This record gives sequence, structure tokens and C-alpha cells, in this order.
Amino acid sequence: MSLRLGDIAPDFDAQTTLGPIRFHDWTAGQWCVLFSHPGDFTPVCTTEMGAISRLKGEFDRRGVKVLGLSIDTLERHAQWVHEIEATQGIRIRIPLIADPDRGIATLYDMVHPNTASNVPVRTLFVIDPEHRVRLTSTYPPTTGRNFSEVLRAIDSLKLTSEHEVATPANWERGDDVIILPSVSDEDAGRRYHCGWRVENSSLRYVKDPTLR
Repeated sequence: MSLRLGDIAPDFDAQTTLGPIRFHDWTAGQWCVLFSHPGDFTPVCTTEMGAISRLKGEFDRRGVKVLGLSIDTLERHAQWVHEIEATQGIRIRIPLIADPDRGIATLYDMVHPNTASNVPVRTLFVIDPEHRVRLTSTYPPTTGRNFSEVLRAIDSLKLTSEHEVATPANWERGDDVIILPSVSDEDAGRRYHCGWRVENSSLRYVKDPTLR
């Protein structure tokens, strides 16, 4: 069964390129991104590992741990990491799970037989500190992901988890946010002393509350 938003992400033990982990212990109350690759030494995956490694500092600043998965062995991972570092010009400091028996890929429903019969597609989960799935995405093997969008979505998830607001289309950190319909004008007046702007009866914008 596929994981849905709000589900508890299953725990697991794994061997990674940076040592063994037990997933729930490894996240240690932090947000986490878990993402899969179809396989080592594939061109799109190589560029993705370079791209997300360049953004590792941004994930670190947000308190987000990042963990990759491929169904290859640790030995093959080590060879691939060496190639990525040589071709992408970046040191790989993101652990990669070795999952040769596809146990974790199956647990997280990462293999989609109608797309790729025996390897994971590009599945990604954002998991919160309580181990709940907060965002999922699934890309085919031929389409690389935009990890800057993952960061943007995490910014929204963290903000909306802490405040009764939503983020509009194309929102970026610092942009105005939307007051939830469940918050009355009276409650909004107590919360947002700087006021808000109204575009229609259900669309009320307020400054990002984290900027105060």
C-alpha cells in the first residue's frame, strides 16, 4: 500500500555509504527528505546527486536531513560516488542507502512496474519530526527533479505547521501568506496587529509571521 500524507513513515534498518542507520533514530526529531534513484551510474541520477549535494548547506540551515536510496550495493555506491565527485565537481556528503534486495524500496512503494519493472522510480518524501509524511512526489526515471522546489516546499510546510496560514502559488520565503478560512477576522485582528489585505471574502493576505 502506498504511503499517504499524514501516514507514519515506516522505520527500517539500513546500510548506507556513511554507516548503518535505524531510520527513526537517525532523523532524531528533525525533518527529513528521503529520495530514491533508479540505479547507480545512470546519467540523470548522477546530475541529481550533484544538484542536491550543492544544496546540502540549505537543507542543513533548515534543520533537514537528506537521505538517498538506490538498489545497488555499498561497493557499487562507493564507485558511483567517486564518479559523481569527479564529474559534478562536488563532494558527496549525503548518505546513500544500499537496498539490493529492494526491501526498503518495496516498503515505501518506490517501484512502479508500469514505468520501470524492477527498479525504483524517482520517489521523494518529506517527513516531519514526528515521522509523518508531509509531502510526496514521484517522477519517471527520465525526468530529473528540481531540488530548489523541494526546499521551497519545506519552507512552506514548516511555516504552515507553526502558524494558521497557507502559502499561495509560487510563494517564496518572505512573501505574503494567506490567512486560513478557519481564522475569523476577529481572531486575525488579535494575531496580526499590522493588519492584512482582502482580495475577496476568502482570500486574505498577511505578512509572513516569521518576519516579525
